[in-house]
Formats: sequence, structure tokens, C-alpha cells
Amino acid sequence: MHNRGMSQISAHIADLRKSYERAELNEDASHSDPLQQFDQWLQEAVNAEVNEPNAMTVATVGSNLRPSTRVVLIKGYDERGIVWYTNYDSRKGKELAGNPFAALQFHWVELERVVRIEGHVERVSEAESDAYFNSRPLDSRIGAWASPQSQVISGRSVLVANAAKYGAQFLLNPPRPAHWGGFRLVPDRWEFWQGRKSRLHDRLRYEPHNGAWLRERLAP
Repeated sequence: MHNRGMSQISAHIADLRKSYERAELNEDASHSDPLQQFDQWLQEAVNAEVNEPNAMTVATVGSNLRPSTRVVLIKGYDERGIVWYTNYDSRKGKELAGNPFAALQFHWVELERVVRIEGHVERVSEAESDAYFNSRPLDSRIGAWASPQSQVISGRSVLVANAAKYGAQFLLNPPRPAHWGGFRLVPDRWEFWQGRKSRLHDRLRYEPHNGAWLRERLAP
């Protein structure tokens, strides 16, 4: 197979190297509760003004056992889990309906940090979805009606026409569509990764154990 049309980087990508030396993560200087550790790292990412600190990759698995990923924005977190909002009829929505487990990943490149979270996924209450939907800007609320997410459309004009239609129909008060709302991932596994020199990275994993969290170090 020829690489005609490929950039020169394809031949040299294996030679790219970076030395990770910004910080460390150890058992003595980390929280025993992974939610507190996540809260600290997310706050530090926001304080450092990294690009989109609230962006996370969501991985789901379909009925054909093929995984798929996409980037969404975290919209809330507490002891119940991690929340984001989407179209329930989208690919991820349908895959979660059939297989309600997912994996999340945050990558704060500037801080040389990764957080991985796995667990069961459930829909948030309709009251929670209503409250968040009503807090969104008007164009975002109209967009939830205008976009048949993950479906094939003939062109962007479909979205523009839909937005105009629903904008005229609902004016300033579009209700939340029944097909749009929140998901909450209830974690049963956390992993915190801190880049270190010589590829001897720090990895701490948290899993439930006897009503608490068992914190263990993994080899990089």
C-alpha cells in the first residue's frame, strides 16, 4: 500500500518524543476518595487555563461489540457520578440504551495528566434535564430540536431550516425535547495518570472494596 498523498509526518511519527517532568502523583499526596482527587485535578486544570478542561471522551459499545468514542463536555459531578447531556437518539444514546456501561477520559495535555473513569450509566431525572436545558442559551435550546443527531442529512441547509422552523414555533421558550437529556456515569473504577520522566509514569487506580475505595499503584 502506497503512502501517496500522506504528509511526511507519517514516516516520522514514531520518532516523536516528549519528556514528562511537570509533577508527580503518589500515595501520600493523593486523596483516599477518587472524587476528591478528581475535583482537585479539575480545579487545577481550570486554574491553569488549559484548553477546554471540561472536555471528556466518552466510549460506548454497540450491540455489534464495536466500541465508539466522541468528545462531550462534563456538566456536573458529585458523589452520585459524572453528568453530561446529549440527544438520546444519537449513536451513543442508543448504544447506552442497549449496553449501559461507558468509559470516560479527561486529558489535560498541558498538565501531563489523564483521568480515566468507568462505570454504569443511567439517565438523570427529568427534573435535572429540564433544569439544565432551561439554563442553556436560546440558540442551544433551539439546536437540540434542529439537529437529528447522528442521522444522515442531505446538507447543512437541513439544520438551518430546522432551526428557523423551531425558532418561529417556540420563540423564546422552547421546551426540552423528550429525546434530549442527561446521562450520569456511576463510577466503579477510577485511574489517575501523571506523566513522569523516563516513561516511569505514575498511575493510581481506585476500585470499590468493603464499602470504601481501594487505591493501588499500577505499573506504567
